[in-house]
Amino acid sequence: VQLQASGGGSVQAGGSLSLSCAASGRTIRNYAMGWFRQVPGKEREFVVAISGSGDRSYYADSVKGRFTVSRDNAKKTVYLQMNSLKPEDTAVYYCAARESLIPTDSTSDYDYWGHGTLVTVSS
Repeated sequence: VQLQASGGGSVQAGGSLSLSCAASGRTIRNYAMGWFRQVPGKEREFVVAISGSGDRSYYADSVKGRFTVSRDNAKKTVYLQMNSLKPEDTAVYYCAARESLIPTDSTSDYDYWGHGTLVTVSS
């Protein structure tokens, strides 16, 4: 599975951005998908994960209520809607796929990673 994240950009605090993660190759319906983010000098951190069917999702406390994950398995795409953005959301955002239906919050559980997309939130 190859993953390509897109949709990053610059926005002012309080604004919104929508990220997409498009998969190529095999279907992703058997993969849990996750979004992670990383700032220079820090470890990659969990943002949100969604089950293979899309019926379960888990959010980091820092984004709960502001971010929404969804997926369209027919289009092999996962989405991340980010609202009420804060400067501390500034990071490179990565999507990842796990060869399991069960989503987790650990980077080591994910088997495939896309190149990141930069999100910059100014105050």
